[in-house]
Amino acid sequence: MNQELYQYYVVERAHRTLRKNLDRDFGAEFSALGLSPEERMCRRFEIACEAETPAVMPFERIVMRRSIGKLSTVFTEAEMETLRAEYTVPELGYVSNLSPNYEKIIRTGLLAVYEDATPYQRRSIDALLKLCDRYLAEAQRQGREDVVTALKQVPRYGARNFYEALQFFRILHFSLWLEGEYHNTVGRFDQYMYPYFKKDMDAGVYTREEALELLEDFFVSFNKDSDLYHGIQMGDNGQSMVLGGLTADGTDGFNLLSELCLEASCALKLIDPKINLRVSKNTPLSIYEKGTELTRAGLGFPQYSNDDVVISGLERWGYSHEDAVNYVVAACWEFIIPGCGNDIPNIGAINFPMSVDRAIRSYLPTGGSFEGLLEEARKEIFGTCEEEMKKRQKIWFAPSPLMDLLRDGKKYNNFGLHGCGIASAADALAAVKTYVYDEKSVSAERLIAALDTNFENDPELLHLLRFEAPKMGCGKAVADDLGFWILNTFADALEGKKNCYGGIWRAGTGTAMNYLLQAQEVGATADGRRAGEPYGTNFSPSLFAPVPGPVTDIESFTAHDLTRYMNGGPLTLEFDNAVFQNPDTLQKIAMLVKYFIDRGGHQLQLNTVDIKALEEAQRDPERYRQLVVRIWGWSAYFVELDREYQNHVMARQRYSV
Repeated sequence: MNQELYQYYVVERAHRTLRKNLDRDFGAEFSALGLSPEERMCRRFEIACEAETPAVMPFERIVMRRSIGKLSTVFTEAEMETLRAEYTVPELGYVSNLSPNYEKIIRTGLLAVYEDATPYQRRSIDALLKLCDRYLAEAQRQGREDVVTALKQVPRYGARNFYEALQFFRILHFSLWLEGEYHNTVGRFDQYMYPYFKKDMDAGVYTREEALELLEDFFVSFNKDSDLYHGIQMGDNGQSMVLGGLTADGTDGFNLLSELCLEASCALKLIDPKINLRVSKNTPLSIYEKGTELTRAGLGFPQYSNDDVVISGLERWGYSHEDAVNYVVAACWEFIIPGCGNDIPNIGAINFPMSVDRAIRSYLPTGGSFEGLLEEARKEIFGTCEEEMKKRQKIWFAPSPLMDLLRDGKKYNNFGLHGCGIASAADALAAVKTYVYDEKSVSAERLIAALDTNFENDPELLHLLRFEAPKMGCGKAVADDLGFWILNTFADALEGKKNCYGGIWRAGTGTAMNYLLQAQEVGATADGRRAGEPYGTNFSPSLFAPVPGPVTDIESFTAHDLTRYMNGGPLTLEFDNAVFQNPDTLQKIAMLVKYFIDRGGHQLQLNTVDIKALEEAQRDPERYRQLVVRIWGWSAYFVELDREYQNHVMARQRYSV
């Protein structure tokens, strides 16, 4: 590891103190001039490129970092309010969660696409080339011949070797953030970079150790400016890298570069890039063991995606086999297609516990059957889905000239909905079935009264529902089956529906931040959850489910076919870090992951947690600045999180093997 590089950019973060802010309100300025959205995006990019001050540190090989801070938006708040009155404006209104065709541009260079580019794209290319030329001049001034040679070639022309390809990627990735896009993913890095890597390795340009050090330098570059690119919390930036997986000819794409990426991530222990590992039933145990080595580092990755399930699920939704085989992961876990995908995989979220709670409260007083209750719940879920779809009849995004230049059209225009709180909803139905209908030990009146008063007057019922009732993830078929009934109902509600782009609606099992936000919208529920208490994250048990162990958890959440819910959302397993002190544990964990994949699980996320360190970090943050935890589809430095997110991490189940 390049210790000087790591110390400067990661530990000291000295470069951040050198940034200057542009004292310009682009929204007000451009509004006064009456500029079009396209002109605004292009002009701000030109101004930002010109304002950047090149910096080439003597200890870094992959150059380009932000010297200016956050840029103001190109629209005024009044203009955004007008747009929101007519359109659905997802998130911040700028393009996000896409995977560009880095491979093509890195191979051909920007001049190769210049002639066919739009006028705004040409202006963007010109601005970027001028910035790169100033970096070139700075490298020449310092006598940095390695950087000089690279920047004379890229990004004007295609990369000739691994080093130039890495530098080219950094330039493109940097530029997308600067234009205004966010959650810009990395895609299948080990596939499109492998030809350059293999050529140099075969020619003896690098030893294995030298290639690893260069790769580590590249990984550090993701963390130089990530504080400027965050969503809900610091660390939520979507710099997601996919490794391995099936290729178009059906072979396994895991290669030496894939292996070195795992090693670089493990050695650096940085929150970026987030590592996703594609696997299948034919993946050898040795690859799972390499992934488990990274899990032991405590970063919350790799996240695993099962090609056997994901590819067939995407094909079921109409993706071509060629594109489905090439799938990548968006910012967190959503499955998207690089280069030609225009999907919005996180456009909304369904609150399952709310739908089930409404059904319970409205139907139980009628004295009807449990089948009738399920039909009422089905109506609630269908109704909620209809409401979510109706809200999104007209979509608006700010133009993205540079991002569009890096894509081959917009072949797929599908929308994804998250299904949140699945375990809490399933557990509520299971409790009602068990105690109200089967055993008849709890009356409908008593249950609803307890829910209305947040269990304040019925602690006995609270204990029964919270700790003794069947729970999804605990090997109780009644809860597991009802969980998958909810998911299939969700998928049924979206089946055959078209969005405003003519694409489909995709059901998923993720939650994102909604395990906190949507939980605050629902009062006490029949699973023994009190008002405001959070849901389990993603496709996972509730926080107070007495899960016997990870095997039971896996078996419950892979009890049925998952191919209808391919918008993404992993089963999340938390392990106490003490588990990894035993050398034999690595193989056991690897075998556990393989068991999940072999059973048809779609996506899996493993975390290792040191609860004592987390408690100490809350008391003394300065001593734990580098402590990393997994939040949902991304990892972050624990001390940079809001307390509610810290507490949720600490409240999750922690397994041993």
